[in-house]
Amino acid sequence: MFAVTRFRAAGEDGEALAAAVEPLLTALSARPGYRHGELGRSADDPGLWALVTSWDGVGSYRRALSAAEVKIAGAPVWVHAMDEPGAYLTD
Repeated sequence: MFAVTRFRAAGEDGEALAAAVEPLLTALSARPGYRHGELGRSADDPGLWALVTSWDGVGSYRRALSAAEVKIAGAPVWVHAMDEPGAYLTD
């Protein structure tokens, strides 16, 4: 499965978001079931970003988000998140 979290962050907020994603990806990569993750910026709207991660399954993804170290590393990232569904099954 993969997860997509979109963010709104322009200017200095965008720079802060980009810098904060690396520690979050490090924390996520230590969690069981994590496969890959990357941050991208929209080619059409420079204030729109997306974090895409892939996981062994939805359970691994949800357990990872519950881990204290992920919550701490993710706090400066999630503040920019758009409120929308983000978990997708590939089956």
